[in-house]
Formats: sequence, structure tokens, C-alpha cells
Amino acid sequence: MLALVIVASAAILAQPTFAKATAGKQSAAPPAQGQQPTSVELRLTGEPGTPPRLAVPDLLALSPDRETQEAAKTISEVLWDDINFEREFNVIPRDTYKSIPAAGSIDAVPFDRWRELGADGVIIGTVQKTPAGIRVEMRLYNVRARQSAYGREYTGSAANPRIYAHTMADELHDSQRGLRGVAKTKLAFISDRNREAVLATVEKRDVKEVFIADYDGANQRRITINRTMNLYPSWSPDGRSIVYTSYRSGVPDLVISNIYAGTMESPTKGVGQNWLPVFSPDGSRLAFTSSRDGNSELYVSNRDGSNLVRLTNNPSIDTTPTWSPTGTQIAFTSDRRGQPQIFVVNTDGTGLRQISFESYADRPTWSPAPYNEIAFSARTGPGFDIKILGIATGETRQITFGEGTNESPAWSPNGRHLAFMSTRAGRSQIFTVDRDGRNLRQITRDGNNQTPNWSQ
Repeated sequence: MLALVIVASAAILAQPTFAKATAGKQSAAPPAQGQQPTSVELRLTGEPGTPPRLAVPDLLALSPDRETQEAAKTISEVLWDDINFEREFNVIPRDTYKSIPAAGSIDAVPFDRWRELGADGVIIGTVQKTPAGIRVEMRLYNVRARQSAYGREYTGSAANPRIYAHTMADELHDSQRGLRGVAKTKLAFISDRNREAVLATVEKRDVKEVFIADYDGANQRRITINRTMNLYPSWSPDGRSIVYTSYRSGVPDLVISNIYAGTMESPTKGVGQNWLPVFSPDGSRLAFTSSRDGNSELYVSNRDGSNLVRLTNNPSIDTTPTWSPTGTQIAFTSDRRGQPQIFVVNTDGTGLRQISFESYADRPTWSPAPYNEIAFSARTGPGFDIKILGIATGETRQITFGEGTNESPAWSPNGRHLAFMSTRAGRSQIFTVDRDGRNLRQITRDGNNQTPNWSQ
């Protein structure tokens, strides 16, 4: 057993500290993101061609106080959901665990009972109160080998037990499946849920504020408080800033909110009307739409607005830029051929080409590596649906099919999921769905919610 504190915790950025456990060998440093499993970690396997069957029973609360009991319950439920979300394990439903007695301790596992249930692996965890908060220990056991395959120990505040589950899930996916999970990522979107009005009348709902939430919709909270129209939020790659269009000065202009520092930047400084900003993959540049030269064109600048470059020059409307993963190309919407279609241009303005040939296509979003695809909204009838275009193949597949209108897709950072706006539940709400169209989940339910963007 070993222990090593590596991360401080505070406020909404609070992270549990952790140590690595199991298999009897100590480590001098925590595993980096994307690091391969070490020699002391064993990879769980299932039947050939199928994902391992995994059980995630309730964590044991080793302290009798209510806070520890509730933390154990929350971590258990969120961990099950986080692991199930990526579909890398066949996670056994929790209601089938009732006949299996709880482990007496983290080392006393009823392996025979879990094997009868068909589990290849089982996660046993404990939560214990400490003077500073809680200590959470988790081990993944190989049921057939009856031995520990992987383990972690975390300590920190008890204020947000969900973060322990998110951290466990992401590290487990990295170690066991070589996958970057998204359990610790967040969604940004706009909402009119507070029912405020610019002119202080409840009926005039012109106010739209920027909100953020955990990837699964938990912890929804408001970021802007300027009681005006705020649109098209987009995360910086480091997840510490959001750039968006705001009408706080009376005309649409770009604002960068450094949400944890509590500061703001105005990169375009009120020159022209500016919309739909997006950070480059390295966070150093912005691409956006502007009418500063009289027509809606695409521009690229440094994050502070310097080194401005105009990318397009056409009397039609060019808008909704999205960067390629390498930062060398930009896809966007243009109606220069009649109806709006998706085009791609190099970031020096060369190499312009049309890549979509729908009746109407809009709001492209370029997938992260290793995928080379662009998702977009396509008119398929009275409304829109989400389609995905393979850049290399030119082939398009549709993942929503006429339930309401479906618009503004945004990729998760691992490229396995999309967030989008849909009216299928009545009002405009945020949903997530896997890249194959499965695993649809509703994220928001209050007010009208639009234009999601997924943090890195």
C-alpha cells in the first residue's frame, strides 16, 4: 500500500488526491493521462469478442455518520453510471446484486457468488471519514483469478463525492481499456431558465445566459449574470475559459470568461459584429464570424485579438467555423452555392472546397482524433437531424431520425459521443448520444437550452 498526494483541492475545481494500490509494488508518482498500465496492474478480460462483465456494488461506509453513508451511496451510483456510459464493460444491473452479501471489508470478497452471477470483475470500495474529509479506496478484482487487478485510494473533501466516482471511472477506463473517459468533462450551453427579461418584464424572455454542467447533466450552474443575450459558448482546451457572443454592449461581440479566475476578456473590442467564436486546438487562437468589413466572413486571430486574418471573401454568408484537430483547417457553413452547405478551408485561406451536398447543412463540428469526421445539422423534413460525414470516405451516416428537430452537435473530447439540441421532448433541450446513435440521454429539463459545447 502506498500514498501520495498530488493535487490540491478547492471550490468547484476540487479534485480528490489519490494514491495507487494493489499488487504489492510502490510507485513514486501518479500515472499521467494516457499512460499505459504498469506491470503491477492486470487487465480484466471477458469472453473472446465481448467486453468484460463488471459488477459495481455499493461501496462500504466504514464510518457511521450520515455524510459518509451518503457519500458512499452517491459514489456507488455515479461510478456505475460513468462506467456504463462508455460501453467498454458489460456493467451488470445493480438490482441483480441484492442476493449477494456485501463484502465484509475491501479484502473479503465473496468471489464464488460473483462468479455465479457471471461477473468477470467486481469493484469493491470503501469510504471512511477523516479529519479533513473522506478517504475512498477502490479495488477491481478479477473474479476468476480471485485477485486484485487494479486499485486506487483517494482523499479529500466530502463536499462533492461525485468527483471521486468520475476520477475512478476515467482512471479505470485508461488503465483497463486504454480509453480516455469523459466522466470529468463538462458541457456549456445557453438557457433562458431563469425567466428574466432584458426590460425586466417576465413575458419578454430575451435573456439567455451561459450555463455549465457535468457531462451527465449534474451540477448545472449559471456562468453569466449580465441579463442580456449570451450565445454560442465554446470551451478553451484547458477547460478554464469559455468564449461566447454577448449583446451586453448592445451589439454582438466576443467575450472570454475565465470562469475560475473570475475575469473577462474582450478580444474583438467591439469592432464590428462578431459571432460564433471557437478556440483553436492549442487555445492560442480564435476563429469567428464577423461583419466588420460589411459582410459575414470568417476571421482568425490570436486569443487577445491581435494578428487578425480574414479567411473568406465572398458576398454570401460564411459562418459557424470549427477547427480541424491539427489546427490547420477550418470547416464552416456557407450559402455561396445557394443553400447552406459545409465547406473546408486551410487556415491561410487556401484550399477551399465543398464537402456536404445536402438540401441544407449547417453547424459543422470537427471530431477529435483519431476520428476524421464532421457532424452537422441537416434538413431532413420539416426539421433537422444530426448527420456525420467521413472526411476521407465522403460517406455520410444519420444518427437522429425525425424526433423533433435536432441541431448544434458538439463532440465529446474522445470522439465517442455527441451533445446536441433537440425539441423531441417539447422545448429545446440538451441531449447526448453515442456516435452510433445509441445511448440517447436527456441532459437539461428546465427552460429552453441550446448550443451545447463539450469541454476537453
